Amino acid sequence: MLKILKDRIQGKAPKGAKRSSKWRKVRKQFLKDNPKCAVCSSVTSLEVHHCIPFHLAPDLELENDNLITLCENKKYGVNCHLLIGHLGNYKRANMQVKIDAITWNMKIKH
Repeated sequence: MLKILKDRIQGKAPKGAKRSSKWRKVRKQFLKDNPKCAVCSSVTSLEVHHCIPFHLAPDLELENDNLITLCENKKYGVNCHLLIGHLGNYKRANMQVKIDAITWNMKIKH
């Protein structure tokens, strides 16, 4: 039990959890449908980010409602994936990532 808790804290997927063979196809289609960073509207260095991380909910891996496009290109000096998606630390998860992305997108536009 302690190992499972340690793994979860470190952001590791549960033992035996593997990416679906459909992930690449879902990711590709999601980027086609959502071709800009939700924060800064960049179109380069895009990542498909899981709002609820894979290691916490592997069953949501392929759900479009659990995905958001974020970039890592440092437009405006910021890595949106790291800052907004992971609150500055890849071991963290921002459960409000979609709300934060909209908020920051509006601030950047104005």
